[in-house]
Amino acid sequence: QLQASGGGLVQAGASLRLSCAASGRTFSSIAIAWFRQAPGKEREFVGVIRTGIYYSDSVKGRFTISRDNAKNTVYLQMNSLKPEDTAVYYCAAHRFPYTISRDDSDYAYWGQGTQVTVSS
Repeated sequence: QLQASGGGLVQAGASLRLSCAASGRTFSSIAIAWFRQAPGKEREFVGVIRTGIYYSDSVKGRFTISRDNAKNTVYLQMNSLKPEDTAVYYCAAHRFPYTISRDDSDYAYWGQGTQVTVSS
């Protein structure tokens, strides 16, 4: 199971850190990705971490993904937030170990989502 937390309402330019805590199994060999979905839009890839870290162009340079394997937790540090970052953010675990992708259909385990709202 994955549990996402840390969302909230902030002003443009602020920062938030989201957490994705995994329970029930160890995810050290599993890619953990962040996706987001804004109202009326399709779910969008944000970034993913396994041995490497990859970001979408829309967040590169502002968002940072990290993981603490001892705590089985992945973090999404979001800086310089913009109103267009407003969305429900989800973390997800890839269905296969030692594999990484940006396609949400490759992810089998999903957290419940946490709302991030950025006001202008």
